Amino acid sequence: MKNIKILGTGCPKCKQTEAVVRQVAEELGVEAQIEKVEDIVQILAYNILSTPAVVVDDKVVIKGRVPTPGEVKAILN
Repeated sequence: MKNIKILGTGCPKCKQTEAVVRQVAEELGVEAQIEKVEDIVQILAYNILSTPAVVVDDKVVIKGRVPTPGEVKAILN
């Protein structure tokens, strides 16, 4: 099971990122625990300066932009 975290303070781009990640995980049938992290202290622990960001199994894979469904598919496969 993959552990996916969406880092962001709740802005529209952060919500869009969460929606894309959830949709792609569901489409691929990937078992994943998807968590939304809005606490700024937790976000800064990942050394992120701009959100949204996507963390998969404690590795930052996307930061500072909304990923495309294709990017998320490539990461989750």
